[in-house]
Amino acid sequence: MTDPHGFLRVPRRPVPARPVEERLGDWNEVYAGQAQLPLVSEQAGRCMDCGIPFCHSGCPLGNLIPEWNAYAAKDDWWAAAERLHATNNFPEFTGRLCPAPCEDACVLTINADPVTIKNVEQAIADEIWARGYAPPRPPERLSGKTVAVIGSGPAGLAAAQQLTRIGHTVAVYERADRVGGLLRYGIPAFKMEKQHLNRRIEQMRSEGTKFRTGVDVGSDLDAVELTRRHDAVVVAVGARGQRELPVPGRELHGIHQAMDYLTFANRVREGDYVSSPVTAEGKHVVIIGGGDTGSDCLGTALRQGATSVVQLDINPEPGGVRRDTEPWPMYPKVYRISHAHEEGREREGTDPRIFSSATLRLEGDRYGHVRGIRLAEVEPEDRRPRPDTEHVISADLVLLALGFYGPERGTGLMRQLALTLDDRGNFARDADFTAETAERARSPERTVRTGMDGLFIAGDAGRGQSLVVWAIAEGRSAAAAADRYLSGSTELPAPVAPSDRPLVA
Repeated sequence: MTDPHGFLRVPRRPVPARPVEERLGDWNEVYAGQAQLPLVSEQAGRCMDCGIPFCHSGCPLGNLIPEWNAYAAKDDWWAAAERLHATNNFPEFTGRLCPAPCEDACVLTINADPVTIKNVEQAIADEIWARGYAPPRPPERLSGKTVAVIGSGPAGLAAAQQLTRIGHTVAVYERADRVGGLLRYGIPAFKMEKQHLNRRIEQMRSEGTKFRTGVDVGSDLDAVELTRRHDAVVVAVGARGQRELPVPGRELHGIHQAMDYLTFANRVREGDYVSSPVTAEGKHVVIIGGGDTGSDCLGTALRQGATSVVQLDINPEPGGVRRDTEPWPMYPKVYRISHAHEEGREREGTDPRIFSSATLRLEGDRYGHVRGIRLAEVEPEDRRPRPDTEHVISADLVLLALGFYGPERGTGLMRQLALTLDDRGNFARDADFTAETAERARSPERTVRTGMDGLFIAGDAGRGQSLVVWAIAEGRSAAAAADRYLSGSTELPAPVAPSDRPLVA
């Protein structure tokens, strides 16, 4: 265990990010080049080694956090790597991208500051690669079974790696020109440089996973034909259906979906463009939506040289402490500052977010280009506009970061596989991740498989928009379900079920 008095003697000290002025001048990660050791080892020593570690419950992967904290505190990076990889295929992704609900579930949080779990995880993940602790792990023997994985986001990649390592022959189909899904084109480089993704993909190739890019299953390739070629199919296409803004003026030029904007910016980093077709340079930018995607747009616009950036959030500004309705160990809705918000605040002198704000109309010039947004303050209970609060702010570029309603509808994939939607708008599935096809839905006995056998749904496509840790956990569980279907039993772990949800009061 760690120092039993560590949490009493050592205060919480997160790894500091690079200075704002420095990081706004490049696209490198906010922590790039920052010394993490021995600070992280000291911070890992704050772990209490609780009898009941609630950080396990805060993380859907079931990460063995007290165990790898103890090894990191003693600089035993090999053992820490083994414990971290025992539950997580891609800790270098989660250590950078996850908002760390495990920290809010830390027992220390009851009356003190939690362990810097996210910093420790990233440090271990980086040490894994620096010390050569992540060699390819090809299977000892092949099963003779083949699996197609549709989609190469975190859920698809996790499912593919698990199934490959257990001995099945796996091919991943990705409609984009590069592997990675939102990890590739949705996440800005300043949050996760793509070298981490490329390195893991090369590891998977060395293990035997095949990748087929530029293939849109359901359009370029018939989905039913794909099921005939393989013994099982995992659908992990994500929740890419983008919500719209149904207000007057939506048809004006200069209004773009956030994911399109982020994809263009990432393609510049990949070398596809010299400059982005949609840039914030020299423009007054307004981001509609207060979530992580909006924050990513904020950091991107600042690096592109926007004249000003405002992020609109229809929700009221959260308080600084937990509410009684969100007790420990839940992930509370409290006032948080992302690195992008910190950058905007330091440049503008104020928080770039405007809370309790609704868009009433988008206003343009005589050439049909957006020039302003008419806003109103809203009531926190029902989001109705308050009288006499309307005002207009300047906008040359408007980015819609309103979230996702679920998997894209009406696609060839959905039609050809007869996939149905559940009451939350996601692909319907049963308790073992098997897709609920239209044929099964019409069956008088739903537990009898009368539709396509061996068809599984993983990740946001079945769960809805969620965190990277949930996606990886779903991919691991779907792989276990597929292996059980193919082999009759499985040794693969299944950390979550389709019905599992984050902790709520």
